[in-house]
Amino acid sequence: MADGRTRTRSRGRALVLLVAAALSGGTLSAVSTGGVAAAGGGNDGGSLTYALVGETAGGWCLPQAQLASNGIQVAVAIYDTLTTQNSKGEYVPYLAKSVTPNAAFDEWTITLRPDVSFHDGTPVDADAVKLNLDSYRGANPDLPARLGIYTYENIDTVTVTDPLTVAVTTKTPWPAFPAYVASGRAGISAPAQLNDPDTCASNLIGSGPFKFVEWRQNESLTVERNPDYWQEAYPKVDEIVFEPVPEPQVRVNGLKSGSFDLVQEASSLAIINLQELADDGDVKVFVSDKGSETAYQLLNVSKLPFSDPLARQAVAAAGDAEEVNEIRNRGINTIASGPFPPDNPAHLDKIPRTHDLDKARSLAREYEQKHGQPLAFEYLALSTPETVQIAQLVKEQESKAGIDVTIRTLDQSALINDALAGNFQSVGWLNHPGGDPDTQYAWWHGGSPVNFGRIDDPEIDRLLDEGRVETDPDTRVEIYKDLNRRFQEELYNLWAWYALWAIGYQNDVGGVKGPPLPDGGGKPFALFGGVIPVLGLTTGS
Repeated sequence: MADGRTRTRSRGRALVLLVAAALSGGTLSAVSTGGVAAAGGGNDGGSLTYALVGETAGGWCLPQAQLASNGIQVAVAIYDTLTTQNSKGEYVPYLAKSVTPNAAFDEWTITLRPDVSFHDGTPVDADAVKLNLDSYRGANPDLPARLGIYTYENIDTVTVTDPLTVAVTTKTPWPAFPAYVASGRAGISAPAQLNDPDTCASNLIGSGPFKFVEWRQNESLTVERNPDYWQEAYPKVDEIVFEPVPEPQVRVNGLKSGSFDLVQEASSLAIINLQELADDGDVKVFVSDKGSETAYQLLNVSKLPFSDPLARQAVAAAGDAEEVNEIRNRGINTIASGPFPPDNPAHLDKIPRTHDLDKARSLAREYEQKHGQPLAFEYLALSTPETVQIAQLVKEQESKAGIDVTIRTLDQSALINDALAGNFQSVGWLNHPGGDPDTQYAWWHGGSPVNFGRIDDPEIDRLLDEGRVETDPDTRVEIYKDLNRRFQEELYNLWAWYALWAIGYQNDVGGVKGPPLPDGGGKPFALFGGVIPVLGLTTGS
């Protein structure tokens, strides 16, 4: 492990392709190919220290976990997903050998690879996969699910048909089903983990490239190489030590000093610093906004002030995302037109220009006359210097329209908990990474526990429901564009910019973008929502 003092390393060196119809605009199809391709080279050995943007306080009982990008990064080291997304936006089998629909897309057959084991030696078989899917959808009586009950509520039955085959029936046609088993939040856990609710969050047992060693909360989580991994030549390194480091500049300084081998970065200013270090040859950096999340003000529209459209319109008119982007991000981020990033076909190019200070003042006065009190709200922000400074800019902009903003800061876990509980009026938020647009269903549909903004709009619900069942790719795209336009009209969320993610790493670290996917699945979607595939990391370039 790189600790700033010593750096000890050994140096050296039947697929079913499910085309993401909503993304590619092509035809949903199934194509069979050969088996798992063996990669070249063996184990490089050595240890890597990877600084993440925060801690996952609640642990990794995946059906119950509240995972941000840092938690997902740990999860993908330990747990494999049934499918994954490749660099073309296609969902391809991964831990599963194949995932195939019937003609109506309301029954999916999951065929598993033979002779794959969890880290405790038990088989990755149909019974284990059924237990996982049942746990995610709240059908495991021994493990109450939280968020997945709604995310997976479209699953009707999960049936074991033979030791390596699971049949999943859905309540409606669901062409996006492969995307739901590709998320890093949906890894496959061993039955021994899921069957013990008392230790599920801390006894991490997957089938992935690395095995869990220990977790020292707020200090580090260590994983070691899985010598029996089903992709024979992987992983390459012996150990990864993940460290939660909430302060962006501490991450950058740690990489520069050699304390960290890799850093996960979402701060635009820190990314600029990493690029400067890379230009000088001190480190390397991989920056991407592909499949990016959207930064925005998440409004709680279930209560005043934001249950009143006047308040949403006034705050939107007073705010100026372009100014904040220029001041805090030095203009390197792309201003958002909606939740779907530019590489998503549901993206809208036209950005509505809502900033109008005179209009904001007029709307604020109208709100005050209507409710008998001035327009004011509380803004929640992460307690990091950069996000606090963004909150202060928001406060300054709103004050020019006579709108009073109070700032409250929290760490990441507390902020997510307050959002879940609805204990907020406005919060600085980052969510909705790319992929099939249907994966946003639970975030916006009325009644969902993860509909943080408490949106209850029949038109939003209608579009989400129509998009879910539509199998024609072009029609699906138009449905989600209409959804995008509805958000622009109602201002439920005040979109700011599309996030940039970066991985900074030492010059002698390799494999950051990951190896080719098995069975000819293509290249991995490297750096999706701040997460990289770690199985190909090496300690020598």
